[in-house]
Amino acid sequence: MENNIYELQYAMDTFYFLVCGALVMWMAAGFAMLEAGLVRAKNTTEILTKNVALFAVASTMYLICGYHFMYDGGFFLSGVTTVAQMDDAAIAQVLADSAENGFGGDSVYSGASDFFFQVVFVATAMSIVSGAVAERMKLWAFLAFAVVMTGFIYPIEGGWTWGGKDVPFIGALSYSDYAGSGIVHLAGAAAALAGVLLLGARKGKYKADGSVNAIPGANMPLATLGTFILWMGWFGFNGGSTLKLGGIAVANEVANVFLNTNAAAAGGLIAALLLARIMFGKADLTMALNGALAGLVAITAEPADPSPLLATIIGAIGGVIVVFSIVFLDKLKIDDPVGAISVHGVVGIWGIFAVLLSDADATFMGQLVGTLVIFAWVFISSLIVWYVIKLIIGLRVSEEEEYEGVDLSECGLEAYPEFVSAK
Repeated sequence: MENNIYELQYAMDTFYFLVCGALVMWMAAGFAMLEAGLVRAKNTTEILTKNVALFAVASTMYLICGYHFMYDGGFFLSGVTTVAQMDDAAIAQVLADSAENGFGGDSVYSGASDFFFQVVFVATAMSIVSGAVAERMKLWAFLAFAVVMTGFIYPIEGGWTWGGKDVPFIGALSYSDYAGSGIVHLAGAAAALAGVLLLGARKGKYKADGSVNAIPGANMPLATLGTFILWMGWFGFNGGSTLKLGGIAVANEVANVFLNTNAAAAGGLIAALLLARIMFGKADLTMALNGALAGLVAITAEPADPSPLLATIIGAIGGVIVVFSIVFLDKLKIDDPVGAISVHGVVGIWGIFAVLLSDADATFMGQLVGTLVIFAWVFISSLIVWYVIKLIIGLRVSEEEEYEGVDLSECGLEAYPEFVSAK
């Protein structure tokens, strides 16, 4: 009977991991739809190609070496136990580990399910980059960077945080980040910022007198659909980060995570919508969408401990921050077509420090050092990689190709061939 209980826990935790991983994988569709809606029609095919290709690149590079760098899992997953390796002795060891931990104790699950759950997080970090560099970056330059980001840059900082490895010259971090406000979202934004600084703004975005020329996206229904998909996928992103489901206490924690994740998204959207109405005199849909995503990013570092009211407030503050950040970055002439740097980077930092509001074990210095380590490593290493790519093949399409749209120059295919592309 005891063995049957532990087998059930193993199966339950493994299945929960896989379902949550599938939800996070669905976020790739959310990013694709959001970004396709927020770019101009003439750049839609290329941004969709980036999003579907980066997921394949991330999956392959994390399998080859990324998982090893992050968790010492062996190159090509040589350290992950497969079904063929699960002989009677291996099964007995799993049951022994379960018995030692107790039902509802430490997670015991398939190593393959752990890899699957981790790899979709890598792809999420890389998806953040695609929107920020949209409409003017060469497709193959982007994919070349994706190889390094998903196979090396992200896994290294992930090893220092979730992997528990020592940071050179610093040692072990005392850093708390439940599902990755910093580890995933700030990391993706730091890589995006490095690329945008070398890439420059889109033609016509900033006028000679310093004013900003708004460049609206082509498809607001798609952008809204993408936001809802991301919102739904975030339940797997945060919920799966409990790493288990078995046991009453854990099941209650998962329920709190789902509840707080939703509350923060709602708070972020409402706050951003109201602030945009005050600042611009209109209900700005793009700010509302980014407000919801900002609320989600803000709660990701600690979705289990806050009360639902505190989670709503944390999300609302994220929604306010993202509106001011998008406007401020435009003043600095940092051109981010989808607001990714603000949503995932600036609000990601807020989320890291919001942990202090509900987690008594977290410390200000621990969060600060963790934030600086993540940003410094990802930004500097990304800047170097982007610069090398720029020297070898170049980052930016020609001015004529940008004017005609990168769909034709990079993919040879328009997303909306029945319509005349807006120039």
